[in-house]
Amino acid sequence: MPNSKPNIIMIITDQQRYDTIAALGFPFMETPHMDRLVKEGVSFDNCFVTAPLCVPARASLFTGYYPHTTGVYGNGHQWTHSWVEQLAGAGYHCVNVGKMHTKPLDTPLGFHERYPVENKDRFWGGERWFFDEWDKALGAQGLVKQQRVLYRQHSDYRERLGAFEWNLPEHMHPDFFVGNMATWWLDTYPQTEPLFLEIGFPGPHPPYDPVARYTDSYMEKDLPILGLQDGDLEGQPPPFQELRKRKVELDNDSIAHSLNPTAEQMQRQRAYYLANVTMIDEKLGQILEALDRNGYLDNSVVVFTSDHGDCLADHGHSQKGVMYDVATHVPAVVWSPGRFDGGRRVEGLCSWMDLGPTVLEVAGIEPAETMEAVSLLPSLAGEEQSLRDYVFSEFPSQGGMMTMVRSHEWKLVDFSNQSYGQLFHLVDDPNEIVNLWDDPDSQDMKRHLHDVMRTWLLESNLKTGEWQAGWR
Repeated sequence: MPNSKPNIIMIITDQQRYDTIAALGFPFMETPHMDRLVKEGVSFDNCFVTAPLCVPARASLFTGYYPHTTGVYGNGHQWTHSWVEQLAGAGYHCVNVGKMHTKPLDTPLGFHERYPVENKDRFWGGERWFFDEWDKALGAQGLVKQQRVLYRQHSDYRERLGAFEWNLPEHMHPDFFVGNMATWWLDTYPQTEPLFLEIGFPGPHPPYDPVARYTDSYMEKDLPILGLQDGDLEGQPPPFQELRKRKVELDNDSIAHSLNPTAEQMQRQRAYYLANVTMIDEKLGQILEALDRNGYLDNSVVVFTSDHGDCLADHGHSQKGVMYDVATHVPAVVWSPGRFDGGRRVEGLCSWMDLGPTVLEVAGIEPAETMEAVSLLPSLAGEEQSLRDYVFSEFPSQGGMMTMVRSHEWKLVDFSNQSYGQLFHLVDDPNEIVNLWDDPDSQDMKRHLHDVMRTWLLESNLKTGEWQAGWR
């Protein structure tokens, strides 16, 4: 019988879509190590984030509460506490290598050791000059980080859609750097158990700048790119129309977006993004090997996931900030042979933050009664578990608060105090092209989903009042 307090290894990529792992049904991908986790572990195939943006989603995951409860809606909003503190209090040695995206960036958050590596193209006002571990390593070697101010010097900068070649030494790519630092820590630090190790890869978040040798095979593939379909744009609400234009005017994360990208531009952007996933997959394999040779793996639970997806020009959009599945649907795999029977695919809906109380219960810690996240441990243990009927995501937009409610069959996106919105019948329209918001035959469903959303908000405020009072 495995130890009651297993090591917990949580690996989080940044901005990795669900359709980026071969074993999940996407054979154009080259992901042998992620495939191993899926084939030998438990995949939650319908996992959706609580916000289509890094910091709000991560604050939800590491607290177990929705953004409207934490008050963390944007990447600049502060969050300084998490359930990692409970793991530390229960005897876990807690280590972070790579991205956590706390605010401030060096917040302890309950970790005994933190080795932060944040966004590749960090450009955040007062924290622009925060020097993370990668910054220090680059500076020590006399290297200058590839970033927006340098990419702008390319004559074809505005045609690149954020896709660039990595020209510094391979080992200094941030995803290689994080993977190598994690294996170095495992090989160097005296074995300590139980261990909670969070490894945060900065990629495949843009700039899409993989090491060149990974891009060739993807450039040659016929990649399934949705792009902007006929009728899609006409049904998009005004805030999405404005968001598209704003992404052209700005160059967030070194992406100068285009309203009408060519097939060649989209192919290169997608190929470079997927190549970055394969780079991370290679490092994932090396981390598993390091866990094994240092005596951790036999008593470990490995969680692999990502904080949100990336539109990659699908629906005519760049990155995130919208409620399409390409931005909100993420991989979520739990692997622990000998503890949980593997090779299983759980189809029920779950929220990304549900991984939080799951980790706590795996560690033998009872989650707080006020927690809005729901443990997935019964599903991992092979028991019948009634998962969520609906998942929710929320994010401020130009049209007010944007809130999504999604079932297996329907999705509604509401903009507070506005007459417009989105309504999709996902069975007939899985790509979310035909907006039924004003369709006369769909008004009963629209009213029903608004009722579901209203009830959810009322119950949330009632349940979490005591926790909110002590959050700040």
